[in-house]
Amino acid sequence: VFPLFRELGANGLLVEYEDTFPYEGRLRLLRATHAYSPSEVKEILHLARLSELEVIPLVQTFGHMEFVLKHATFAHLREVPPFPNTLNPHEPESLALVGAMIDQVLALHPDARWLHIGCDEVYYLGEGEASRRWLQQEHNNKAALCLSHMRAVASHVRAQHPGTTPLVWDDMLRDIPQDQLTASGLPQLVEPVLWDYGADLDVHSKVLLMEKFRECRFPRLWAASAFKGATGASRALPPIEYHLHNHTQWLQVAGSAPTDALRGIVLTGWQRYDHFSVLCELLPVGIPSLAACLQLLLHGGFTEDVKTKVENLLGLSSLEMTDSTSKGAGSFPGSNILALVTQVSLHLRSSVDALLERNRYVTGWFSPYHRRHKLIHPVMIQHIQPEARSLLGRWSALVQELEAALQRTFQPDAVEEWLEENVHPSMRRLQALLQDLSEAATAQFLVGGPCWNQGQDP
Repeated sequence: VFPLFRELGANGLLVEYEDTFPYEGRLRLLRATHAYSPSEVKEILHLARLSELEVIPLVQTFGHMEFVLKHATFAHLREVPPFPNTLNPHEPESLALVGAMIDQVLALHPDARWLHIGCDEVYYLGEGEASRRWLQQEHNNKAALCLSHMRAVASHVRAQHPGTTPLVWDDMLRDIPQDQLTASGLPQLVEPVLWDYGADLDVHSKVLLMEKFRECRFPRLWAASAFKGATGASRALPPIEYHLHNHTQWLQVAGSAPTDALRGIVLTGWQRYDHFSVLCELLPVGIPSLAACLQLLLHGGFTEDVKTKVENLLGLSSLEMTDSTSKGAGSFPGSNILALVTQVSLHLRSSVDALLERNRYVTGWFSPYHRRHKLIHPVMIQHIQPEARSLLGRWSALVQELEAALQRTFQPDAVEEWLEENVHPSMRRLQALLQDLSEAATAQFLVGGPCWNQGQDP
């Protein structure tokens, strides 16, 4: 996919490894079962260089620390004991922990000009016992607490890795008073990344925020949009039109800002909302959206000509993912997954629902009551069973093909999770209907007569 990204207009990769990074030593327990090996990380960097893609690693150091703080070894470093998302900034061991994570990541990324240190959505900050005590002291507030930890982490990066500039998400900085932000010293240490994934992004407010950050003496700013993973925690297909609107708004922001204000834009493609949420749109499924958004940014808009260019680059007859019945639609890596996921997402559940909830023979003669008591008119088996078997056969073949395609691209646990969330519930409902039909038919045969004398004596 790296040559494709480059061809579409990207020149860098922001990579949040989270638990897929090959941490060593005391941090080894952070590794997921299928984490990359050091040699695989080096291979990723090598392949990125071949496609002229500059890699910026991202290490969360404040909020979104679930993958670290879920472990008993580090649970004592939580801001609020029951919740593993936010790091306690008062514990000296907290800074030592994120410092060690940063050092290991940068050891495998020796040429990184930037390191993203996260710091977004630091929920429950100030609610821990140590923070409550600290906040009771005069002149202390949550903004100062947040800035202090960000400054400590950024200072570690600057001191230990002088060629690397820290980036931070901007959401925790937006509402901090300008004089406090300026006096904190943070503007000399980091470059904020202003993120907003909404289709209705407020251009004027974003321009004002950029002006505020510039007046606080942050030397350069970044923007962050989204091409997937921002419109629903369990969404399977990205709404391309929505994401195009988001990028159109960002173009307006860029056009209203000083020419040297924005260093670049990150087109984010989240895979989960947080460490514990389900998988959202898979990367192969999101590639058409990414392609459209990149080309929109490059051409300054999404005209019919640009749309046609994107479709030609991807080998797609249309970007409209209303149906993908043709196998292997598209010529880009993962296009077969896109076609199969589209069919499943648009039609599997709806076709099973139609049979179980709107088919008059099922609703009228094989309702949940009938199924529980194994009651059915024999002729109704002939009306229901063939259609149910046909539907199960068609979907079983497609799901088998999809599972094989996913296994060639993703680790086994990701394949299992996606199928469990998006496929198995509907397939089980279909299989259960056929099982109940079979058992009702057997019961009818054994009785050998009317199976239900409602309101009559035997």
